[in-house]
Amino acid sequence: MAYFIQLIVEGFATGSIYGALALAIVLVNRSTGMINFAQGAMAVLATFVAYALTQTGVPLILAIVVAFAFAFVTGALIERVVVRRFEGGDPDTAVVVTIGLLILLTGISAAWFGYEPHPFPSLFPAGSIDIFGVFISIRSLGTIVILLIAMLLLQLLFRVTKIGLAMRAVADNPQSASLSGLPVSLLLMIGWGLAAALGSVAGVLVAPQLFISPAMLDFALVYALAAAILGGIDSPIGAVVAAWTIGIVENLAGAYIDFIGYDLKIAVPFVMVMVILIVKPQGLFGRKVVVRV
Repeated sequence: MAYFIQLIVEGFATGSIYGALALAIVLVNRSTGMINFAQGAMAVLATFVAYALTQTGVPLILAIVVAFAFAFVTGALIERVVVRRFEGGDPDTAVVVTIGLLILLTGISAAWFGYEPHPFPSLFPAGSIDIFGVFISIRSLGTIVILLIAMLLLQLLFRVTKIGLAMRAVADNPQSASLSGLPVSLLLMIGWGLAAALGSVAGVLVAPQLFISPAMLDFALVYALAAAILGGIDSPIGAVVAAWTIGIVENLAGAYIDFIGYDLKIAVPFVMVMVILIVKPQGLFGRKVVVRV
């Protein structure tokens, strides 16, 4: 039973990393109506900024705050200079553009620091906590708490604040939002900036575990996209619940189903996603879209 609980907690922690990226994907979608495939590369670039600062003696917390600010500015500039020319156009073109950004930003990170992994300091102390005979790492608990805070803040942003409601209005109908007097251009920039800063949370959380490298989040991005789609591409809570589900199912399947093991456990969440989306195409928490014809 102790081993089972540890698998569950580690699944929550792993899913929280997927969930941080999934929240960033949801944020971009809800504010601009696009899916950003470059979200992981943007997060890695910001994490490299934090790494560079720590190498000069800057305290880790301050380095992370500066990295978040860098991510926000970078995301806003990318929207203003590149993405804006494709917003509202052919969705397939927008997908190709974000994939191109993924390759470009990964190349910039590689040119800056190379492909060799670098150690990154952890936000959390080493060790574990004994809870009724179950040893749970402090890192796992801290990762889960950070994601919960991010999810709640994002949910409050879209449901309570004026800027969040305005961003939703712009995503739903930019023309009507503009006619209503909303600063559409500024809101789109803010949406991309916030998403980039939020995505960098995943980079900061995963870097101490995997070491930081340009392709560090490529694999996690695939899971994050699956979580965002499974939970409902417009639902922050749905994205987090789906990410946790993916992390837990992956862990349990690898540990308890013999023919799956470590090698095939990565395929289990995607089979689950396909089955659920066949039954509920809008995702677990997504809204049904009614189109008048």
